[in-house]
Amino acid sequence: MESDWIEHRRSGDGERVGWMKPVADGFVAIDLLGRPCTTVVDWLSAEETLDELGLGYLADPYELKLEDGGWLRVRIAEVSPAAVRVKKDDWGDMTAHQIYYSVSFPVDDDQLRPLVR
Repeated sequence: MESDWIEHRRSGDGERVGWMKPVADGFVAIDLLGRPCTTVVDWLSAEETLDELGLGYLADPYELKLEDGGWLRVRIAEVSPAAVRVKKDDWGDMTAHQIYYSVSFPVDDDQLRPLVR
């Protein structure tokens, strides 16, 4: 996370939904995974983009690139500006052994990407 990013929280519940990165005379909306969501836009457009994006994408399935080059289906377990933790998708099996991986922040699409169905 860059030091000039401005945290944005939803007005309804105060939940952090991302940041606004100052660029030239505008802002780039940044999601909780550290990915840009807009080009350079005005403050209000950046806020609206993050509010509309919300948090739902964090519950979606993702793919993690493993050291051997293969891809593993994962779910996001924790997100912070320090790191992102994902776990092997166990489809809700309470008896499955949970395997976690750490992903650097901001997330690189070459390492963690949304699962294409």
